[in-house]
Amino acid sequence: MAVAHVPLWAVCMLRVALATVYFQEEFLDGERWRNRWVQSTNDSQFGHFRLSSGKFYGHKEKDKGLQTTQNGRFYAISARFKPFSNKGKTLVIQYTVKHEQKMDCGGGYVKIFPADVDQKNLNGKSQYYIMFGPDICGFDIKKVHVILHFKNQYHSNKKSIRCKVDGFTHLYALILRPDLTYEVKIDGQSIESGNIEYDWNLTSLKKMEKSSVESKDWDQAEGDKSQDWEKHFLDASASKPSDWNSELEGDWQGPMLQKPPYQDGLKPEGIDKDVWLHQKMKNSYLTEYDLSEFENIGAIGLELWQVRSGTIFDNFLITDDEEYAENFGKATWGETKGPEREMDAIQAKEEVKKAREEDEQELLMGRFGGQENTFQRYHRRDEL
Repeated sequence: MAVAHVPLWAVCMLRVALATVYFQEEFLDGERWRNRWVQSTNDSQFGHFRLSSGKFYGHKEKDKGLQTTQNGRFYAISARFKPFSNKGKTLVIQYTVKHEQKMDCGGGYVKIFPADVDQKNLNGKSQYYIMFGPDICGFDIKKVHVILHFKNQYHSNKKSIRCKVDGFTHLYALILRPDLTYEVKIDGQSIESGNIEYDWNLTSLKKMEKSSVESKDWDQAEGDKSQDWEKHFLDASASKPSDWNSELEGDWQGPMLQKPPYQDGLKPEGIDKDVWLHQKMKNSYLTEYDLSEFENIGAIGLELWQVRSGTIFDNFLITDDEEYAENFGKATWGETKGPEREMDAIQAKEEVKKAREEDEQELLMGRFGGQENTFQRYHRRDEL
């Protein structure tokens, strides 16, 4: 029986058909990007972006992206797309960032906003769903932010994820899965992964949930136990411990048995209240309020500060398909990363050669100047 061979292009087309691409931007149509991206006018001192591939690149046109242009400025720009919910779906956020200026202090991250974000007034107080990407400042801060918004609070990943600090283009990807797992990739390699329940700072969230549970569920459990449980009875098989001291510990009372067990196998009677609350929260708070689900995603933006400008942002992608994101990364950053480094190496050699030639020229000028002075002295002597 003959086996049909499926062409590679057909497989790629099938993958595109299966994936949902919510947003994709490569800046391949010249200045028409200005029709899609909105510069915030909230502050007249906000820095401006231009389209550039930088001083060195792998491909002059394909490597063009949004570049910061003014030192010591805040920046705020965003692009809108059709709103969607990632409930029950994987969410992949991917882009490239190039700190050509060798970043000393500033952000290189992106933010994902609700669809109702005011683009013209975008600023540091604008609510966002997700903040992801590198942040560098001095020797202390060289990290990848992964911040999620929930119930009017921002929750940071408690792990220290180191970012790239050189001047080349790097591919950053964040994957949030419906099973509450996540993954951070840089240049196609997984550098951190885990579970949102354990890797995010959820102390304030747990306190909030505990307060809610305490005010509702515990009181209800106390009120319902006479209706839902059969009466309690003494455990006839139990006996007073031999070391029981009635004077210190009071009269001994046998343990009480009860049936049926409380709902979900939890019994408020006879167990510590905090233990019961912990079990109740453990079973419900992350499933009822999923930190990785956002109902109205509708915009992506750059809202950041830079001391020294020059960063280039490119190849933005938001999708529900990890494989599509991986292939997109290979087709963009993967194709130009090598030539970019080659061009940088050639430029570095040329700069070294130029500096050497300038040094030699200065040396020759110094020697020539000395010979000229000697000639002038002999000429003056002859005149005398």
